[in-house]
Amino acid sequence: MMIFEKPSLRTRVTFETGMTQLGGHGIFMETLLGKRESTPDIARNLCRWVDLIMARTFAHKSVTDLAEHATVPVINALSDLEHPCQILADFLTILEHKRKLKGLKLVYVGDGNNVANSLLLAAATQGMHMTVACPQGYDPDKGVWSRAQALAARSKCKLAIVRDPREAVKGADVIYTDVWASMGQESERELRARIFAPYQVNQQLMALARRDAIFLHCLPAHRGDEVTDEVLDGPQSQVLDEAENRLHIQKAIMVTLYKHWQKNKAKYLKKKK
Repeated sequence: MMIFEKPSLRTRVTFETGMTQLGGHGIFMETLLGKRESTPDIARNLCRWVDLIMARTFAHKSVTDLAEHATVPVINALSDLEHPCQILADFLTILEHKRKLKGLKLVYVGDGNNVANSLLLAAATQGMHMTVACPQGYDPDKGVWSRAQALAARSKCKLAIVRDPREAVKGADVIYTDVWASMGQESERELRARIFAPYQVNQQLMALARRDAIFLHCLPAHRGDEVTDEVLDGPQSQVLDEAENRLHIQKAIMVTLYKHWQKNKAKYLKKKK
């Protein structure tokens, strides 16, 4: 079951195509969780009919509520706090082009949003150094930052938040950005455009990174805002490999979760009771 509170291109097509390629079937449902029916009731009903639930939501609590009350695996396909499926695809792309993760330098330029949050957790887990370049007041989530710092201490990598994007990208192996105003923030778009203007990823900024640095963007991109056409369509851009890898990584997620669920089903059902 694919639950969408937000519209989607990559998430919808890659999950549905992936499920079809695996021999299953994806059911699309566009709804606002908790409006017509409570999220716990939706979860309790769905798990009587389907083997997996994925949800693309506004509030992170909607995903956690589904997971708390469902008796089948629940996948976070995007919330206002994290975007884990995207980041797994990102790291697969980095691995393909750099042949390693540990010790690389990843620089995220822009709003400290759900993508930045999940990148921090993944980088810290894998021992990849990461710098977030963002304006004051637009830092990543404080709780996520604390979790990432604890993970980084174990993997011995360095995490940093800076204000100067030019200083941040020096020595970068990967430069990553996202839109300045996400879905639900449309009313802030003009204000954010002014605040984030110095954080545009353009050819001048890319030139300060390593010569073999790659550029990533979760898409959709607002061309001319957070990134220029020259970078997005340029030779360092790997955004289409990145988008393709959503399909491959999500198939792996679905297979892994379903196998784990089948192996431990009795234990989980007992715990839910």
